[in-house]
Amino acid sequence: MSEIDAVLANPRGRRFCFEVAAVLDEDVRAALWTASSGPDDEDALASLTAALRASDAASVGALSEQVVTECLADAVSQARYWQEPDPEDVVLARQDVASALAPLAASLLSADATSWWRSPADLADQRFVEWLGEYATEPPSLTGSSERLARWRDDTVAEEERAARELPTDPRASFSGAWWSAPPTDGLAHTSRARPWLGAIQLLLTEDDAGWEHARVWPLRPTREVRVFEITGPEAWAALVEAYPLRVTASKRHDWWRTTGVDTEWFIPDWAAVAQDYDAVHLTMVGYLTTPGTAIPVRGGATVLAGWNPDETYWLADLLEPAGEPVEWERRDTGRDHDEWMSVASGTRRPVRSPGERNPQRPGRRMPPSYTDQATTGNG
Repeated sequence: MSEIDAVLANPRGRRFCFEVAAVLDEDVRAALWTASSGPDDEDALASLTAALRASDAASVGALSEQVVTECLADAVSQARYWQEPDPEDVVLARQDVASALAPLAASLLSADATSWWRSPADLADQRFVEWLGEYATEPPSLTGSSERLARWRDDTVAEEERAARELPTDPRASFSGAWWSAPPTDGLAHTSRARPWLGAIQLLLTEDDAGWEHARVWPLRPTREVRVFEITGPEAWAALVEAYPLRVTASKRHDWWRTTGVDTEWFIPDWAAVAQDYDAVHLTMVGYLTTPGTAIPVRGGATVLAGWNPDETYWLADLLEPAGEPVEWERRDTGRDHDEWMSVASGTRRPVRSPGERNPQRPGRRMPPSYTDQATTGNG
């Protein structure tokens, strides 16, 4: 499968291309809304397809990296792995609609704004984001990785055994649980690179954003040579799962049935085992456009990459140290379609805005539905 086809086969890749199309022609968004309001309306679908085909893909090269990344941020904000695809993603998954996005995908993958999106983890430029204010998180934890991973594995196995005893095998049953497959954020450092206009990519590209408006960005660096596994696409993710498989069918069945429509045996990487051979695992930007949210075949069943942000590196070993003083950043309303993150002097942050004052383009936390069993968000 070509890289363009892989992007168009993925819900996040398709949504990203659509968001760029909407920047080029604002009428495209209204066309998608109309088509998704009545998915059997062939006239509306034809109008959407025609509007997408009319998009000036050649003008993508004139878009700045910031604008293109903001389009990806909109696609990231719509990621949900605990429920069915939303109506817009259902429409974008239609073959005729996805095919109409192909010229945009080709232009985006060759644009200057995305020239680094295939690159491995930038080990000389890693940033940890500590969220401040409501739903505050902790500063980076730089020790205790092996103990945390051992606890994670014990907890994951125990939860799988509990789910196998107590939950129905019908994937359509109303139960939910831990829907993510990334390593645990609780106790492990997870970083992204900075860009000239942004203190850390994670400030803008964070799934399940809790509506954070303030953050402290910590520069970190490895203390020795790093063994990194690079997730560059579905094949790399499948290879990682097959090399270090951990069966999680009972605990993931219901969430992943809703998001993929597939009922099978489910597997994720055994992160404690991965840590024996790798110090870190990185998801490239193109890897994000081609991998999350779909059922990827592996030996014995399938797997889903879920809850992993673009360009995010998870550190499975204690080999990071501070590389300078942290800097505070704040999201401000600039009057554009998107708020903008700006660095601020420590202690000069503005009061937190109420939800009604925030830019509607930046939604707050999206909680999963209230199923009979506990519905869980976050990656603990």
